[in-house]
Amino acid sequence: MNVLFKNIKELIQVRESSVNFLSGKEMSILPTIKNAFLLVKDGIISDYGIMGKCPEIDIKTIDATGKMILPSWCDSHTHLVYAGNREDEFVDRINGLSYAEIAKNGGGILNSAKKLQQTSEEDLYNQSKIRLEEIIQLGTGAVEIKSGYGLTKDAELKMLRVIEKLKENYFLEIKATFLGAHALPSEYKNNKSGYLQMLIDDILPTIEKENLADFIDIFCETGYFSVDDTQQILKAGKKHGLVGKIHVNQFTAIGGIKAGVDNNVLSVDHLEEMRTEDIEVLKNTKTMPVALPSCSYFLSIPYTPARKMIEAGLPLALATDYNPGSTPSGNMNFVVSTACIKMKMTPEEAINAATINGAYAMNLLEKVGSITKGKLANLILTKEINSYNFIPYSFGNHCIEKVFLKGIEIKKS
Repeated sequence: MNVLFKNIKELIQVRESSVNFLSGKEMSILPTIKNAFLLVKDGIISDYGIMGKCPEIDIKTIDATGKMILPSWCDSHTHLVYAGNREDEFVDRINGLSYAEIAKNGGGILNSAKKLQQTSEEDLYNQSKIRLEEIIQLGTGAVEIKSGYGLTKDAELKMLRVIEKLKENYFLEIKATFLGAHALPSEYKNNKSGYLQMLIDDILPTIEKENLADFIDIFCETGYFSVDDTQQILKAGKKHGLVGKIHVNQFTAIGGIKAGVDNNVLSVDHLEEMRTEDIEVLKNTKTMPVALPSCSYFLSIPYTPARKMIEAGLPLALATDYNPGSTPSGNMNFVVSTACIKMKMTPEEAINAATINGAYAMNLLEKVGSITKGKLANLILTKEINSYNFIPYSFGNHCIEKVFLKGIEIKKS
């Protein structure tokens, strides 16, 4: 698709050359061009600059007077493919039960796994595509989706095949993660080593053969999987060509971050509980810390200590954690707002975290995350707003007028 955007009030996240990620003080810098144009050719960002240098060409033109354009959100951590919902557990929490108590009573991940195992692949796809279309309208142009609600060979592969089908049918960039080590199924209650070996011996070879995943992940947490388990899964995934990620430090800090860094994982995600030694081990690495503020909001648990981490010179990405149990929302606008309101990130830091750093956390930096020549024209066109500060300020709403993927306007179905 070829299109020329003219009279853009402010073109946000303009990078002449792509950067890997932004850390520390760099995160407060958000380059923009005021009174700008943006030219898209064949779905790719071709040119941009001040209106005084806007080319006179005969193609589709959009007048963006009073409006802003920024790269679409890059959501690097979701569980968007799931069956049904867990609204009953939402009420249980209101009535005083903790996340751990609900899980102990047969709820939580095992509840979702039971529903998913009973759901056909076609039905699972139809449920999931509705969620995907919703997050696109909310400005997400790149997303990572995990398995992990199957917990059997057939169900985990079913999830990954649904993700693959979504990739085939939608314009946004999608990355798939194998999270078989999300929880221990009841039939393996007293045989964790047997379950992990099943994941390694029975599922990983099929994933590699069918090219069903980009990453491997594990829930490294007290009561779920240990640091040793994490090491085992990450090493096995690497043998099958999968890059590592970890759910870590959500409720307790048990050394999982160091295990991740030692295994060169791409990202460590959650990080609600961060010790000084965890921050130190992340310094000068290529591992991206990922915060999930919607999860903290929904579960009423601590927020990732963004200020402490950024001031220590670390990078930070933001993602939704979209899932049925702890974050039933894929709204990146809310994530950006919550990061500013509850984590005291500046709008510049939050936008950088939700674009460039999010793209890095999915190995998609060469395609999305900034207004850079040669990248995909996955764009958000805002409504008329005073400044980009209004984006996080206007929590509970969103400022989006139109969304473009590869230069094509994505209209509500």
